[in-house]
Parts: sequence; C-alpha cells; structure tokens
Amino acid sequence: MIFENYDRIVFAGDSVTDMGSTNPVGEGGFDNVGRGYVRVLESMFATYYPEIFLRVTNSGISGNTSRDLLARFDRDVVQLNPDWVSICIGINDVWRQFDSPAILDRHVLPEEYEENLEEMITMVKNKVKGVFILSPYIMEPNKDDMMRKRMDEYVAISKKLAEKHKCIFIDFQKMYEDYCKIRYSGYIAWDRIHPNQVGATLMAREFLKYCDFDYSHSV
Repeated sequence: MIFENYDRIVFAGDSVTDMGSTNPVGEGGFDNVGRGYVRVLESMFATYYPEIFLRVTNSGISGNTSRDLLARFDRDVVQLNPDWVSICIGINDVWRQFDSPAILDRHVLPEEYEENLEEMITMVKNKVKGVFILSPYIMEPNKDDMMRKRMDEYVAISKKLAEKHKCIFIDFQKMYEDYCKIRYSGYIAWDRIHPNQVGATLMAREFLKYCDFDYSHSV
C-alpha cells in the first residue's frame, strides 16, 4: 500500500465527502469522519492493514463549490500538514446552474472551476507525498442528459489538471456510468448525487484501486 505508518490523509470536498462529518474538520471516533466513502476507506485501512496507523481527516463541507473550498483551503487542508490530499469538488459548481438557474452569483462556470482547482493543487502538490483528484459526477448514464453533458466538461477539466500536475486521477463519473448500466441510479442515490452505503462503498473501492491496496494482506 502506498500509505505509510502515521500518514495523514485529508479529504477535501463537498457534501459527497462530508456526509455528516464534524465541520469544518472531522476525524477520530464515532461519526466524526461522516458516513460516506471516507468512513468506508478508514474502515478498510484498519481492517486490512491493522499494523499501519493512518490519520484520516474529513474536510468536506456540504454545499461547497470549488469557490467555497478554495476560500477555506489553507485553513482546512494546507495548515493541517497532510501527507496526502484528496480533492473531490465540482458537483455544486454544476448543480447550481440547474437548480438555481436565475441566481447567477452562485454559478461557478468552467473557467473559474479550472482556476480554483488548479490553485488548490498548486497550494499542496510540493508539500505532500501525493494528491488525488476525484472527479465530480452525476449518476446518469445518458450522456445527452443536460446536467450530465455539463458535468462531463468539469470531469474533463479535473482530468486535464490531474495529468498536468501529475496527480492521481480517479474517475467517479466513469465508475458510476458503468454501474448504472446494470442498476438504476435510484438504487444508490435518490437525487443522482448523494450515495447510500452501496455508493460509498463503490467510491471507496475505486479509490483503493490507485493505492496498491492488497485485499489479501495479512499481518
């Protein structure tokens, strides 16, 4: 596994990362790290690698756009001195364009999204062992769906920046697209965004594919 003893992994993002975690920074026992993919990951690390103690920190806040996350990124990510940083942002950048179409000041258009995400990456990339860029997504396999088409633009931006800055890119949009060819999105999220435990497990499993995680590992 790529993580080492006492590494601190900070997960930054919106409600998909937050999932009921303690705000602005959640870690430790009970539901402090929330009930989403971050919690599943923490459980998987402790289950399969009990000899490696990892500090898992949830810096997700529900409703955040990339603009909001950038505004608090120094406090809630950089100043925590992480060894690894994961950024999953962009869903609300797109969503507000559809659920609040007349409130233009809430919209984060592609150009600003790219600037915001790149600034976050540059703030940490030379200070940590690695940066994960987790794509935004909508659980909609129909690529002609209006919101899906818009979301794909943001996915492409996140992938481009990950490649440019040599980050680890994890394509949640592709993962959910494949899954929703078999099971209807309502099975994992009533709103096509916020995953239940099945969705959280899918996200954690996809993340672990890029961590040299060995499911046969034993102490």
